[in-house]
Amino acid sequence: MSTLTLAVRDSRTMLRRNLLHARRYPSLTLNLLLTPVMLLLLFVYLFGDVMSAGIGGTDRSDYIAYIVPGILLMTIGSTVIGTAVSVATDMNEGIIARFRTMAIHRGSVIVGHVLGSVLQSVASVVLVGAVAVAIGFRSADATVLEWLAALGLLVLFALGLTWIAVGMGLVSPNAEAASNTAMPLILLPLISSAFIPVDTMPGWFRPIAEYQPFTPAIETLRGLLLGTEIGNNGWLSIAWSLGLAVLGYRWATAKFDSESA
Repeated sequence: MSTLTLAVRDSRTMLRRNLLHARRYPSLTLNLLLTPVMLLLLFVYLFGDVMSAGIGGTDRSDYIAYIVPGILLMTIGSTVIGTAVSVATDMNEGIIARFRTMAIHRGSVIVGHVLGSVLQSVASVVLVGAVAVAIGFRSADATVLEWLAALGLLVLFALGLTWIAVGMGLVSPNAEAASNTAMPLILLPLISSAFIPVDTMPGWFRPIAEYQPFTPAIETLRGLLLGTEIGNNGWLSIAWSLGLAVLGYRWATAKFDSESA
């Protein structure tokens, strides 16, 4: 059996293992989903009418359209925190040591985590998107191609954040530390253009919102779903996603290999 065939087979097995864990213990995923859903409902129903004026809208429906792309990206950031916790748990409960004694491809362990996390992120986005549609979000002008591009961006962004989360899980001494280490992945959207336009922010704060991965991804998603101007944000969001994926991959594999030595 070739090395590639072995890697694919074992990665598929590890993916199945992680999906079974997610199905048997859904509480972590559901708890992480509560944050974006609660923020969506909070901002729409408590602040929607007021916030719509800040984006040039006329009523709450305008703000629903504005906020949903940011909430979808926040959902990914929230979901991958569970990945960091899961990786840290595996590293500290001895299961990785058992895997090392078995004839399996070494990299399949973390690849299984990554693939499982991306699938969970997509499922979480679909669930949060369903809540958004239920409270009034509509994207009637988006074409099928634009919907596919939006989905592709979400998957690519989830891949980048997942590799970073895996690295965070590997360097954390326990699950609690992994949860705290990965917290910036859900805090960064709060200081992006998710809730208000960047140009309405104070001058000293604006660079923080502009020069981070979430803002260009959010603006690109808005452009695809709502027809707003994308500009350079499309290329920036792809560059951020690929850069995070490469950085996270190198970090995670180097740390995993050093632990396995």
